[in-house]
Amino acid sequence: MIIESANRLLLKISGEMLSGAQDFGLDPSALEKYAKKIKDVHDKGYQIGIVIGGGNIFRGMSVAAKGMDRVAGDYLGMMATIMNSVALQSSLEKLGADTRVMSAISITQLAEPYIRRKAARHLEKGRIVIMAGGTGNPYFTTDTAAVLRGIEINADVIMKGTKVDGVYDKDPMKFNDAIKYEKLSYKEVVEQELKVMDLTAVTLCKENNFPILVFDLDKDNSINNALSSTKYSTIIS
Repeated sequence: MIIESANRLLLKISGEMLSGAQDFGLDPSALEKYAKKIKDVHDKGYQIGIVIGGGNIFRGMSVAAKGMDRVAGDYLGMMATIMNSVALQSSLEKLGADTRVMSAISITQLAEPYIRRKAARHLEKGRIVIMAGGTGNPYFTTDTAAVLRGIEINADVIMKGTKVDGVYDKDPMKFNDAIKYEKLSYKEVVEQELKVMDLTAVTLCKENNFPILVFDLDKDNSINNALSSTKYSTIIS
């Protein structure tokens, strides 16, 4: 195990991953695929909290949103995360996984209000908890929201699911000679301007000694493999 005795995980998924082969929106097959991966890990006894981005919906609306101020745009993004969270909850519950959506924005018909102690209690009872609505405040990314929620619920690690198996010195999708890092410090991520998370999120991890595990969510058995070896991931601590 990379993180010794890791039991409570915070999984960060980008909204774009839920669009599958589409340019934007929600792809039912992608939702089903990721729900199965999450349930498989949950069935092994891990407690799982999830934060999902909203880029698959927000970017699809960006043309209409041109000229809108930053605050309004950020609230649109928060609403997009709620839509994604409810969609993933539906896919997980179809597989028999007891799941709760908790939102930083009040939307009681769809989600419980986010309360830290209640979220922790859901996890202790074996429920998957999807934390939506970002931080509930504009100017913060969903990466920062994920780190904040992970620290609040005392998660052992934040696992950032991407389309590559870790952090590279340059984009491996564009450069065949890109070199993968197995381990990095928070300082190295900041100094080398590696595009792992935004600076606020990385700084929050550093200040709270909260490790980041970057891995390829699309690979078979990806979450288990990422936890077991840096062959399948990059650990930042």
